[in-house]
Amino acid sequence: MANAYQNPVMYTNECLRILKNEIVLGKTVSRAQEDQFGKDAMKIGDTINIRRPARFTVSSGAAFSAQDYTETSIPLVVNSQKHCDTSFTSSDLTLKMQDFSDRVLKPKMVQLAQQIDIDGYVNAKNTVGNLTGTFGTSPNNVSFLFDVGKKLDDFSTPRDGKRYIALDQGSTASLVTSMTGFFNAVPAVSSQFTEGVFIEGTNTVGAKIAMSQNIARHTVGPLGGSPVVNGAAQGIAVGWANTGSLITNGWTAAAAQRLAAGDVYTAVGCNSVNPVTKQNTGQLMQFCVVANQSSDGAGNLTILSSPAIITAGPFQNVSASPTNGGAIVVNGTAATAYARNLAWHQDAFALAVVPLIDLAFAGGWGAVRSQDGFSLRVFRQAAISTDTVGNRVDSLYGWATPYPEQATQQVSA
Repeated sequence: MANAYQNPVMYTNECLRILKNEIVLGKTVSRAQEDQFGKDAMKIGDTINIRRPARFTVSSGAAFSAQDYTETSIPLVVNSQKHCDTSFTSSDLTLKMQDFSDRVLKPKMVQLAQQIDIDGYVNAKNTVGNLTGTFGTSPNNVSFLFDVGKKLDDFSTPRDGKRYIALDQGSTASLVTSMTGFFNAVPAVSSQFTEGVFIEGTNTVGAKIAMSQNIARHTVGPLGGSPVVNGAAQGIAVGWANTGSLITNGWTAAAAQRLAAGDVYTAVGCNSVNPVTKQNTGQLMQFCVVANQSSDGAGNLTILSSPAIITAGPFQNVSASPTNGGAIVVNGTAATAYARNLAWHQDAFALAVVPLIDLAFAGGWGAVRSQDGFSLRVFRQAAISTDTVGNRVDSLYGWATPYPEQATQQVSA
């Protein structure tokens, strides 16, 4: 007798249950924006703007000094339609429900869940400039974790129990080994010994730490030459922007790619400031290159990066514009790949998963189901000539980084 998964709603519900259980990053980020997409089915390219709160400066003396109330925003584009397609025989549909779930549904839902998380890590790699760690070296003592916490503190990231750290396999093995002698609760030490990982859901040095096989690896761009800042007073002194440009020269005098999306660089004379107190952190601001970029034949290159250079006003994020003629230093060795572990506050990233149109209206077998902020569409069609059933499961979603300053990457081997 055919199993109950021949009912499209039950089939989709089971797929959705597995997907939710397998997603990690997607459950530790902001999901507040999904309601703004409305109730109707969405299409690729739909966009909402995630509002960031206004910021202000403090005035001195008795005189009244009114400030404009300016809210800023980051676009979240639903631009990822990912699906897992399978073809199985009609005899597969006679499997018991649990067998069918284990043998057919779970493997493909694991793949889809991992892809959603992978896209989130890649989004982080290409939008977050904050960077700690030692290139080519796995974190091997607790100071690496404290460096991550300090970087988040430098940018006024809340300490409210919503900080997370994801480490790749090598970093996890190295850190767990180095921390087994620290004073910890007995269950924590037991887990580190028996499972070889940190306990997910409990704080270790101020953050919930987990191992992820989906951590992005970044290959530094080709680079070349001795790049410097070309021009004084670059950046903006009034207003806000998500990304900005920096005019540079001194790259190798040939028209070729120099930078890769995700490269992180610093510029002499341009330190970061605390976004609330405006105090100079004493550290050079780190900027993330947002797209692959090339120099011209004379070695000139205008770098597009995040965040924008803002030198004054309520949105000030640097102590001063980069020094004219000052060196541009790209972190890492050219054309070399490194793991990019990630630490973040829940609000740093946003994920929106929205319903696709239900194709059952056209007379096909399928359903769309949504629960706890996740949505899947299932559609099936039989091939009478081969006695097979083609089946696809789709998810439509988008990632954004509304608060890149509330996250930091940690380089590893």
